[in-house]
Amino acid sequence: MTESATMTESATMTESATMTEPTGDSILWRRLDGPGHDACRLLEGAAGWLLEGTAVFQDDRGRPTCLHYEVRCDRRWHTESGRVRGWIGERAVALRVERDAAGRWLLNDELVPGLEDQVDLDLGFTPATNLLQLRRLQLQIGQAADAPAAWLDVHGPSLTRLVQRYERRSATAYGYRAPEVGYEGELQVAPSGFVRSYPGLWVVEG
Repeated sequence: MTESATMTESATMTESATMTEPTGDSILWRRLDGPGHDACRLLEGAAGWLLEGTAVFQDDRGRPTCLHYEVRCDRRWHTESGRVRGWIGERAVALRVERDAAGRWLLNDELVPGLEDQVDLDLGFTPATNLLQLRRLQLQIGQAADAPAAWLDVHGPSLTRLVQRYERRSATAYGYRAPEVGYEGELQVAPSGFVRSYPGLWVVEG
């Protein structure tokens, strides 16, 4: 491991260590469109929230994949940063997303223009980050809202705008549409905000 990589890993571990209060909200998902699981938990700190987990699955090309992820938000559930590290087949993955005070997004220190009006980071390989959007929106039954997000595709890798819309249909059900990726379904959601059922993609284990 290089000195730079060691420093980056140390900084990430230091950041995680500051989030010392588990909320009690954690979940284990099973993938429906192929073999795989994803375990995730939510931590609370003085400055905000940390969502962290590990997804282990076979991607759409049949490659074994293991991805550790973190997303840090402020008290309003606005994304401040994200990390993904692990591997897809033989390829190592080390991605760092930052959103600065001016609302600019950076991917591995490179500015990504056109995302300045986004406040959510969506990780394309896990259902975990829907929690962040649902917590931020706080929809009442019958309400709907657009929630476009900065969408991280680990295969690119790339960070692009993803159009999304949520409609709260009951205490536990949300209609969800992401037309750019061709997805529409009714999400079943726990009181914590974690998605329990993501039709065709993920379901809570147990």
